[in-house]
Amino acid sequence: MPDNFEGFIRQHRDEFEEQGPSPRVWSALEQELTGRRKGKVISLLQKNWFKAAVIAVLLANAGALFYFTKNRQPQQQELAVLAPDIQEAGVYYTSRINEKLQLIDAYPDSALGLDSAARKELELRNDTYKALEKELKNNPGNERIRAAMVRYYQLKLDLLDKILEELHNKHVAPGQTKKHYEAEI
Repeated sequence: MPDNFEGFIRQHRDEFEEQGPSPRVWSALEQELTGRRKGKVISLLQKNWFKAAVIAVLLANAGALFYFTKNRQPQQQELAVLAPDIQEAGVYYTSRINEKLQLIDAYPDSALGLDSAARKELELRNDTYKALEKELKNNPGNERIRAAMVRYYQLKLDLLDKILEELHNKHVAPGQTKKHYEAEI
């Protein structure tokens, strides 16, 4: 059988080989490809310009974020250098305030009776604190600002103590968790 097959191929070899396209077809094809290549580059840019713009915006945002965080760290260190006594008082009061906030957070929201704005005011570093901190950086030698910052901490601590005292007067035990309190209701 292989002999017959080889013989068949030899006899019909001319039929198997076809002539390619004429030179005119090849030149038209080359012109179409070169014309399409230029159009392809333009169309790729037109399709991906939005992606390129998004990448550029993301890179600009990342650069700005890096710049601002890099420049912000020395300002935070400045406060410790400018007012070490305020820094020390801040550490003390912050730990006490955080303890009180944890005790308050153990109570259910219904027992607290505080809305979201009041809860935000309970946070340690609210707008008042930030304004005082900014003023202290601008006027490091001003004793009134230093006293106001310490007074801010004291008032915040007093407020939290009053809230805890009221919760205790309502006969809500501090050891009760939210689930136990809700089960009693």
